[in-house]
Amino acid sequence: MEVICLHDEAFYALVDRVIERIKEKQNNSADKWIGGDEAMKILRITSKTTLQKLRDEGKIRFSQPEKKIILYDLDSINSYLEKHTYGNF
Repeated sequence: MEVICLHDEAFYALVDRVIERIKEKQNNSADKWIGGDEAMKILRITSKTTLQKLRDEGKIRFSQPEKKIILYDLDSINSYLEKHTYGNF
């Protein structure tokens, strides 16, 4: 078994690079289209009727590849949330 010694700075730099790499991998694997349950979770709503209202009013984009499958555009959900953000931060 080998023992590798690193200075504190080198160790933390290595940890930072590993964390950046993991974040990059997660961002690349994030899906543009999400299901209704996930959309409701992100929007923090509990009613499917509210989700349908947002869809019907054109406030969030959606795709319906099959009759009973509705997918929501994650970018439009994030945009909707940003548009309705208030306060000076």
